[in-house]
Amino acid sequence: MSSEAQYAFDATERDAVYRAIALRRDTRHFKPGHTVPDAQLQRLLRALHQGPSVGLMQPWRVIRIADAARRERIAALVEAERQATAVALGERGAEFLRLKVEGLRDCAELLALVLPPDDGTVFGRRTLPREMALCSAGCAVQNLWLAARAENLGLGWVSMIEPAPLAELLRLPTGAQPLGLLCLGPVERFYEAPMLEQQGWRQGRLLSEMVMQDFWSENRDGD
Repeated sequence: MSSEAQYAFDATERDAVYRAIALRRDTRHFKPGHTVPDAQLQRLLRALHQGPSVGLMQPWRVIRIADAARRERIAALVEAERQATAVALGERGAEFLRLKVEGLRDCAELLALVLPPDDGTVFGRRTLPREMALCSAGCAVQNLWLAARAENLGLGWVSMIEPAPLAELLRLPTGAQPLGLLCLGPVERFYEAPMLEQQGWRQGRLLSEMVMQDFWSENRDGD
């Protein structure tokens, strides 16, 4: 078998990738009391670790939260920020509080995503050092998200948390920063559309509104 044939995707494999992308959802509702088998979890973590990164810096660390008491303390931090967000939203605060914004207590696995101390990588990030580290970590999570969907598991990225107390709780070294919490596990069903669209909170924009040519333009019909 030629190298080209060995690494080529056939039409069925191609369509499966696009289907996983289209059906990926930021999940908040999980089946409580379930687990993720270790072999399956290791497949998912390998997918995350295969994410692309600028300068091969791999700026991600994952802390698996196995202790129930620690998970509960983290959930309390998230709840505090949920209440603060409701206040900041003003007249939409009550509407916001009716939304389910996390599944920390019900998900099978809770993972903390951490940006480690900078390792000094210059390749590809001399002009945007922090931005490229964050983009690289985001790419790794997208790998995990798509792999989870292919495994018929839900994944939710919870960013509604103050980083400093979470960093203290996780005993992060100086220079490290938590980027959020990843809730992973079996679900009763997958959302037919993004949850915020289903709840009427916000509607996603059309692709045609997001793609421009040659220069920035708000006018889609002319110059």
